[in-house]
Amino acid sequence: MAGQGEPCAGPGVWNQTEPEPAAARLLSLCFLKTAGVWVPPMYLWVLGPIHLLYIHRHDKGYIQMSRLFKAKMVLGFALIILCTSSVSVTLWRIQQGTPQALEFLIHPTVWLTTMSFAVFLIHAERKKGVQASGVLFGYWLLCFLFPATSAAQQASQGDFQSDPFRHLSPYLYLSLVMAQFALSCLADQPPLFPKRPPQANPCPKAGASFPSKAMFWWVSGLVWKGYRRPLGPKDLWSLGSENSSEELVSQLEKEWTRNRSATQRHTKATAFKRKGSHNKEAPEMETLLPKQRGQRGPLLRAIWQVGRSTFLLGTLSLIISDVFRFTVPKLLSLFLEFIGDPNTPAWKGSLLAVLMFLSACLQTLFEQQHMYRLKVLQMRLRTAVTGLVYRKVLALSSSSRKSSAVGDVVNLVSVDVQRLTESVTYLNGLWLPLIWIVVCFVYLWQLLGPSALTAIAVFVSLLPLNFFITKKRNHHQEEQMRQKDCRARLTSCILRNVRTVKYHGWEGAFLDRVLHIRAQELGALKTSSLLFSVSLVSFQVSTFLVALVVFAVHTLVAEENAMDAEKAFVTLTVLNILNKAQAFLPFSIHSIVQARVSFDRLAAFLSLEETDPGAVDSSPSRCAAGEDCISIQEGTFTWSQESAPCLHRINLTVPQGCLLTVVGPVGAGKSSLLSALLGELSKVEGSVSIKGPVAYVPQEAWVQNTSVVDNVCFGQELDAPWLETVLEACALWPDVDGFPAGVHTRTGEQGMNLSGGQKQRLSLARAVYRKAAVYLLDDPLAALDAHVGQHIFNRVIGPDGLLQGTTRILVTHALHVLPQADWIVVLEDGAIAEMGSFQELLHRKGALVGLLHGARQPGDGGEGETERPAGAKDPRGSAAGGRPEGGSERFVKLVPEKDSAASEAQIGLPLDDPEGPGQPKGKDRTQYGRVKATVYLTYLRAVGTPLCLYALFLFLCQQVASFCRGYWLSLWADDPTVDGQQTHAALRGWVFGLLGCLQAIGLFASMATVLLGGIQASSLLFRGLLWDVARSPIGFFERTPVGNLLNRFSKETDTVDVDIPDKLRSLLMYAFGLLEVGLVVTVATPLAVVAILPLLLLYAGFQSLYVASSCQLRRLESARYSYVCSHVAETFQGGPVVRAFRVQGPFVAQNDAHMDESQRVCFPRLVADRWLAANLELVGNGLVFAAAMCAVLSKAHLSPGLVGFSVSAALQVTQTLQWAVRSWTDLESSIVSVERLKDYAQTPKEAPWKPLTCAAHPPWPRRGQIEFRDFGLRYRPELPLAVRGVSFRINAGEKVGIVGRTGAGKSSLAGGLLRLVEAAEGGIWIDGVPIAQVGLHTLRSRVTIIPQDPTLFPGSLRMNLDMLHEHTDEAIWEVLETVQLRATVASLPGQLHYECTDQGNNLSVGQKQLLCLARALLRKTQILILDEATAAVDPGTERQMQAALGSWFAQCTVLLIAHRLRSVLDCARVLVMDEGQVAESGSPAQLLAQKGLFYRLAQESGLV
Repeated sequence: MAGQGEPCAGPGVWNQTEPEPAAARLLSLCFLKTAGVWVPPMYLWVLGPIHLLYIHRHDKGYIQMSRLFKAKMVLGFALIILCTSSVSVTLWRIQQGTPQALEFLIHPTVWLTTMSFAVFLIHAERKKGVQASGVLFGYWLLCFLFPATSAAQQASQGDFQSDPFRHLSPYLYLSLVMAQFALSCLADQPPLFPKRPPQANPCPKAGASFPSKAMFWWVSGLVWKGYRRPLGPKDLWSLGSENSSEELVSQLEKEWTRNRSATQRHTKATAFKRKGSHNKEAPEMETLLPKQRGQRGPLLRAIWQVGRSTFLLGTLSLIISDVFRFTVPKLLSLFLEFIGDPNTPAWKGSLLAVLMFLSACLQTLFEQQHMYRLKVLQMRLRTAVTGLVYRKVLALSSSSRKSSAVGDVVNLVSVDVQRLTESVTYLNGLWLPLIWIVVCFVYLWQLLGPSALTAIAVFVSLLPLNFFITKKRNHHQEEQMRQKDCRARLTSCILRNVRTVKYHGWEGAFLDRVLHIRAQELGALKTSSLLFSVSLVSFQVSTFLVALVVFAVHTLVAEENAMDAEKAFVTLTVLNILNKAQAFLPFSIHSIVQARVSFDRLAAFLSLEETDPGAVDSSPSRCAAGEDCISIQEGTFTWSQESAPCLHRINLTVPQGCLLTVVGPVGAGKSSLLSALLGELSKVEGSVSIKGPVAYVPQEAWVQNTSVVDNVCFGQELDAPWLETVLEACALWPDVDGFPAGVHTRTGEQGMNLSGGQKQRLSLARAVYRKAAVYLLDDPLAALDAHVGQHIFNRVIGPDGLLQGTTRILVTHALHVLPQADWIVVLEDGAIAEMGSFQELLHRKGALVGLLHGARQPGDGGEGETERPAGAKDPRGSAAGGRPEGGSERFVKLVPEKDSAASEAQIGLPLDDPEGPGQPKGKDRTQYGRVKATVYLTYLRAVGTPLCLYALFLFLCQQVASFCRGYWLSLWADDPTVDGQQTHAALRGWVFGLLGCLQAIGLFASMATVLLGGIQASSLLFRGLLWDVARSPIGFFERTPVGNLLNRFSKETDTVDVDIPDKLRSLLMYAFGLLEVGLVVTVATPLAVVAILPLLLLYAGFQSLYVASSCQLRRLESARYSYVCSHVAETFQGGPVVRAFRVQGPFVAQNDAHMDESQRVCFPRLVADRWLAANLELVGNGLVFAAAMCAVLSKAHLSPGLVGFSVSAALQVTQTLQWAVRSWTDLESSIVSVERLKDYAQTPKEAPWKPLTCAAHPPWPRRGQIEFRDFGLRYRPELPLAVRGVSFRINAGEKVGIVGRTGAGKSSLAGGLLRLVEAAEGGIWIDGVPIAQVGLHTLRSRVTIIPQDPTLFPGSLRMNLDMLHEHTDEAIWEVLETVQLRATVASLPGQLHYECTDQGNNLSVGQKQLLCLARALLRKTQILILDEATAAVDPGTERQMQAALGSWFAQCTVLLIAHRLRSVLDCARVLVMDEGQVAESGSPAQLLAQKGLFYRLAQESGLV
């Protein structure tokens, strides 16, 4: 509409005989006027109908008429009136006989209809709840830009008097359009009745204006909040329903099920056709087809159907962005053409600068919209696929669960899902770079002609170099990974067996082994880093090499081809795009290949066999008295379709209220019977029916990582009196009393804060609390001592227990409970051997009698670890299972106060005695806020000050070389041309090449210095961590979870090894690159300093805001996603329990909640990334605009070469700005690992291993006399004494047994003797020397201990036997002969050099115990401690060990810590410990005669 001046006609318009500059053609008044008339209407008529259809399908509710809406409508009608008046004036003039050009009628008519459509859109958007319109925003912007340009040109020409109306109406029109544009930058109020329910903390995007959405300004509030204080969960927005697990998983699950069913139908049809024709191999094909094709296809189609709209929209944004990407070099070409032409008017230069700025901004905005949409798609796919995997975990059959380990499932969720979703970003990288390359070569051909072909030759020649480097680097990376895995295995083994290492004083030997492996690992990493530096240099310098060759060929070979600014700097700009393309393509291919492997793994897992929901006919209604609750008719079951049946022709009916026990030898099928009742087995034939709710107690207790009360309630509402009754019956109250937060104490991962018995009782309590009709109990008494088991049976399972009246099937090895059972089933080889009442089976003298006879064999039964029986006094003042005195208070404590520390307790103090299971676990620290400067200084000190300064100097040198190279190119471009050639072209080319080579050398040296300095720092920090941990006392390892320590030795160390040097290198490269660009622009156009300073302030502001918030969001996201992985692993392990209790729904909801919480953090972080990228690229574009405008203003004083240098450098800074901040943020996130490696530097350490002065002089001890004098110790300062007032003497050569209940202090005496725990009072003397004055390694090398659990370490047999390399091979063979292992070792491959696996799993338990004995025999010390060393071996091995000990240690002092009283009956003296004190002392016969505590223990063990 605007620009209604003279029509585009005249004699010069179509005159092409005289060449005209491209800028003049594109910026002519005629062109701009035509574009201004037709572009906005075409835009609206193309996008408007699509927009209408979209808002019709996505109705958000009705918006009330607001002032904003009314103002838009008034302005819209004013514009309609103005267009109508233009049409009317034209028609009136025609009527008056004045000839009018046709365009004066057509243009206003087009604008009238378009304005009417725009007003209709405004109204329709209000009706459909659109608060801010992007389509209308773009329309008003176009309506203003094009006409404003032509109007400005027209105004410069004057001539207002000839036609005042047509000259004034554009200005009135522009004013109205500008007002409409301003209003379109605002957002309307939210809908009055929204379609979706309101949220507590809604995402501000919904109510943001269009510019705010485009620039991501709506996230600024959260970023500012994160800058001012640490962000917490309450600060994060609620997750929109379109991003919630419930919606996303249901969509993907629906599509996956539909596609999978269609594929299976197609496969069956194909197989049937093949079979029906003639092919006998049809059955084989039928099995192969689903495996090869039927797995990947359905999942791929399902994912495509769920995410295609978002992906296609993102791809469209990227294509539009690339259009503007290639517009910028063309505009730069026109701009340099303008600079070189002194006759072109200045307004054209300003317009080109504006167009260049707008093109760069639009490229940024569309590219960021592309990234935003694909990142949101990644987030959604991660939610959907994780949810699908979780639902599959809940449905896996028993055979599928056996084929998949829990680690595999966690890897699927944490690694494979991540790889799959990340590949979405790189899908377009498979085809788009190819188009980039084609377009770039077209550009280069236009600029340089055939010389552009040499660019292809250079790029192709660089490919073999990069291929060779990549191959060599992969080889060294694999070597590094092998060494890292080896180190990780050894470190894990040391930490898990640290008590054994400290028992023997082997810390030094293991430190040497670990550091030796570490040196090999760092050697491989060093070579890999150097190759990586070469690869990076080749990538960075490839642009220069191509430019050098192309320029040399163009200027030196072809005649009359002079170098000018347009050719030089536009070529460089195009080559930078080309360089990105050739780097992005292989990277995309690599990512997609990795994703395909992960995709196949996911598809294979999702195609695994599931449980058959119809295998068991279950009814939720309870059966009446006398009815059969459970019925199996002719049941034959198997674990998988491929395996043989494990249960044959089972016929069993169980009436309501019956207690049925299932017994039989190991492997008879007892647990399989319960699994069959639960539907966990594949039913071959027969039928199974169960009436009423079922509760199940598995053989291996499964405990959730939550509080005790949550484990027991298991999703049901809390019934405090019933919970109290259940815990009391399950003998859990004494344990709960000792927990720091009572029933609200967390059990830890896999119940690591509980003992085995506690976990089994908790599992039973969960079933009892359920109030089910049918209870399936899989040997719940096995992990309990005899007296506790009897208490549980009497109070819970038995005829008078809590479960009386319910149907109970009890699988048990505790044959003493059989007389109280209503019915007994004896299984043998998967079939029912006999069944009946106890008396009936006794009279038959069949299989049950055989079992009872076998159970009475000598040495069996009654020798579990002696725990306090029900009724005996507990140290905490209550009986096991009995009601404590404070019972009424405990009822109150079931419901915690909201703000109490107890309710927040994540990990508790010891749940048992400090020497027993349930050790206190230290909570890993979480970092908040910004990283302190001292952490950076710690790292830089580890690198070394000289190396740091040298690296900075090298970076400065290479950047100076880069600056000089660009400046030299500008001088080359400005050289005068004589006869079509430049006189100094050869010199310019040689110097240009020399400067480029110098930059390449400097770049390689600087990067290599940073990477090698990082390796040096990593070596020192790792050595410090290893030393700090090794020097820590045993209490430190008991309080600190092994996972925390392994995390520092693996993940944190890997971060310091690889990530920190890489991020530091990137940061230095980008920072010096920014300095160079600032210097270039300032030197070329000093006036640009005025614009650069505000841009720097903006940059610093964005950087500070982003870094603070991003680091916090990353930490929150990492913590939240770990909950998802833990929950998946937990559910996988407890799948049968979850299905048995029919709580799949609550578990799915819990997983969805964990996933949504993770995505609540993920979404703000990805938006914050886009906020940073968009705004910093706009800042960079502002620098381009400043450089271009200053060049226009200073055109008279500048050469085209210098302007090209300045503007092309500014164009490269656009992405450098954001990557500098990203590198800084990544560095800040990674540098936390340095702090974590130094965490243990200040923790308490052990006494010196080898002090300068030692009270003991070799050979010590000569005799082996031990004396305890008023000895007492405690495990931590805040705990009471675990042992107190212990005084006794053990004579040289005496054999003394130490017995007592759990927690009595037996093992504490051994720990005190080896100084694993230092004495709190009194002391211990050996041969008259106080051990407190002896070095730890001296003491521990003179005392030998053989623990109950035999421990072997990864390495050779010889290393395991002689850790310190003190003995000859002959001595080792001699002790092997003594323990009767010589023949066994001689038969092994490698003999003494046979490699043991972790924990020695490739040897039997008996062989491992004999090897530990051989190790003890080699040391041959005067004092030997046996911590029930023969408990875990068979009678034959025990006899061998007793014989060897009797011959080799006949003259030694022996301390026998016994958990089984039978072991101490041949000792000269026995110490009976009780509550940390010596209760009785004497020979076994004397103590039995006293009928004291020892006598009671003997009674409980069945010895008297």
